[in-house]
Amino acid sequence: MLHQHRAQFPALKNKTYFNYGGTGPMPQSAIDVIIQTQAHIQDIGPFSMEVYQWIAPEIAKVRSIIAQELNVPTSTITLTDNVSVGCNIAIWGIDWQPGDHLLLSDCEYPGVIAMAQEVSRRFGVEITTCPLFATLNGGNPVEVIAQNLQSNTRLVILSHIIWNTGQFLPIDKIGEICRDNGSLLLIDAAQSAGVLPLNLTELAVDFYAFTGHKWFCGPAGVGGLYVSPAAREKLHPTFIGLSSVILDDRSRSINWQPDGRKYEISTMAVPLLIGLGEAIAYHHQWGTAEERYAKIRHNSAYLWQKLAELPHVKCLKNSPPESGLVSFQLTNNQSALELVKFLESQKIMIRRVATHDCIRVSTHYLTLESEIDQLIAAIKIFCAL
Repeated sequence: MLHQHRAQFPALKNKTYFNYGGTGPMPQSAIDVIIQTQAHIQDIGPFSMEVYQWIAPEIAKVRSIIAQELNVPTSTITLTDNVSVGCNIAIWGIDWQPGDHLLLSDCEYPGVIAMAQEVSRRFGVEITTCPLFATLNGGNPVEVIAQNLQSNTRLVILSHIIWNTGQFLPIDKIGEICRDNGSLLLIDAAQSAGVLPLNLTELAVDFYAFTGHKWFCGPAGVGGLYVSPAAREKLHPTFIGLSSVILDDRSRSINWQPDGRKYEISTMAVPLLIGLGEAIAYHHQWGTAEERYAKIRHNSAYLWQKLAELPHVKCLKNSPPESGLVSFQLTNNQSALELVKFLESQKIMIRRVATHDCIRVSTHYLTLESEIDQLIAAIKIFCAL
């Protein structure tokens, strides 16, 4: 059944692919619907009353599909381009005051770190970093965050699954301590949306920024941001366009949209959004979110065990990860980058992560054990060179 399902992903036919955490391959049905949607829009007339009457319910349908994946009301979903745009909406929409405090972990993505630094420069916000990397193989990340919260912490920024190590953070418990402290919580969900079965209402997060082109295997250029109803009352629009507002033709007054559209701009990539909706729907043909996550964890544990048996390899985690990311280092002075190049010459695709000079492998529910065996065999050959 999995082989039949995989056959609908053209990118999986001529390579062994382990870069789902970077960009996932699209199913053929998503590729087809993108092309068909663009053709249909051009046929109707790309700017016409008829086309916009057709587009509106299609976008609403995609918003509903995304909301169902996250187990939240559709009104809480803002459609964006990617994780970075979602994080920017949340970070820049806060009414920062000099002396406010922003807390990051030491494992966050460079783009997010840069956003925080620019907020600090412009508004006089204090930034501190809590040491979560040290909890990868022991320690309690919840306690670390609690110890680093301050009375003036306005925002905490964390990854649900850390992008370079694959560490899974207990966001439900972290959300509770942030709420008790009066701090907003922004989650970078680049490596968790499409992996974990999610119920964001139960997680008590304020902002959850995700993308469609990684684990959801949708097209690049579309993603979303969850903003909780309580946080929406405090968050100002960062980007403003026609989609953000309601116009009153009689009074000429302008009011904000009452839901997630408040943070959207105009001229969305409609074919790509519909493609994302189709990609998510195609995953459901194989199994539920819980079943897909179980298969992802099985594959990452199988890979971790095989890597742990190699003589010149050290996994960053001392136990199988709770995500699809498995990161390791070479201990024989060989270059991680050269390994990536060697494997790509063999049509096996993984990536090097500069932080910790490690190699990151992404295992999906689509991954086969035979592909993992092929990867292990190729690493053995490289280490023997």
